[in-house]
Amino acid sequence: MERPSYLSKYLFEWDLFDVVIGGRSALDSRFFMGPMFDNEQVNDFLSGYGFDSDDPIVRAELFGNFQEAVQFIKRYFLIEGSPDGLNLKIPNSIFMITDIAELFLMATGHSGVSTEERLWAEIVLKVMHTILHADKDLRSNYFSAIQTQIFDRFYKYIHRDDDNNLYLGQPDDPERIPLLDFETKSKKSRESIIIKMLHKVENVAEELFDRIGIRIVTKTRLDTLRIIRYLMMKNVIIPHNIKPSRSMNSMINTDLFKEKHKAVVRMAIRNNLSEEEFIKALGKEIEECSVDSNSDRNTHSSKAYQSIQFTCRQLIKYKNPFLSNFSELRRMAKANSTDSEINKKILSMDIAHIAKEARFFYPFEVQIMDEKAQYNNSTGDASHEEYKKSQVKSAMKRVFWALLEHQKITIE
Repeated sequence: MERPSYLSKYLFEWDLFDVVIGGRSALDSRFFMGPMFDNEQVNDFLSGYGFDSDDPIVRAELFGNFQEAVQFIKRYFLIEGSPDGLNLKIPNSIFMITDIAELFLMATGHSGVSTEERLWAEIVLKVMHTILHADKDLRSNYFSAIQTQIFDRFYKYIHRDDDNNLYLGQPDDPERIPLLDFETKSKKSRESIIIKMLHKVENVAEELFDRIGIRIVTKTRLDTLRIIRYLMMKNVIIPHNIKPSRSMNSMINTDLFKEKHKAVVRMAIRNNLSEEEFIKALGKEIEECSVDSNSDRNTHSSKAYQSIQFTCRQLIKYKNPFLSNFSELRRMAKANSTDSEINKKILSMDIAHIAKEARFFYPFEVQIMDEKAQYNNSTGDASHEEYKKSQVKSAMKRVFWALLEHQKITIE
């Protein structure tokens, strides 16, 4: 029976529909790419993605991304680069690619390749896609200004006394709090960004909220709450700019502590407790208000990991350095008596549409813990090393799942 010709208008790529309207990430779809039969379709896709495939510089850049993706896979996901990697080999046909269009046609199965080669091409494209998003975040151009403006808000209140004791608050501040440590994470490494994006459903660079981070370690658990109070009191953090879904507390059951806090405050008033007696009583109560280890948290963090962390946004003000430089050039051109063509060009240039200042909100993460939590977090399953291993394994499963399923390979 002959197939009706009109049917082609009503056939849907359900896998891609699930990505567009079903909430699924393209990295998790059965087929990473839609059907492509020739170079023209590849070029149309690249154009839609945002690349001019006729530009030789663009094609060279994409081929460079392809080569980086292959090396990244070998380094992090395969046993030849990592002892925890997969015991698999990239097919030679991948290394024989000389034009990026060949990779796309291989990934869609329309260049006479085997299923395994098609799946490998998809894997490389998934990593390429992630690298592109990591590299094309516009705000990265302002990163130096961003980190300076965010960190300076905190540095303003960090102080060491003559005995090298660390405090949040200046010597004359009665609210100052002793610290064990204050750390800034100035920039997440490029590799870490790519790994994190590969295991995140969103899979875009602008959704990473911990590129800039602050870690504060206190001597006591009570002081972790005092730190938050102090930062709000000094407007270092603005509660209205907190991203609620990013707030996590695996240290203190605040609902329970609120009640105990009220009781201790009443007792202090009733018995006229000294500040030392009050702190001792409150410190004892807060130690009994631990958080259930089964509470929701980052899936890659150990249940033993304890901290209070939240993501705040800060309004960044970036002044365009070009304008001051260009203004100086125009002054020089006006002062120059010669009627040269270059002077005329400089003086005729219209800079009205060049922004003098860019303003945008940028996220940063604050993590607070006490001495006991810091020690526990640095050992065993809660350590950062184990956390990173978990991230890499998650990214590996997500990128390789179709090939693992095809080869009937199971990894824990």
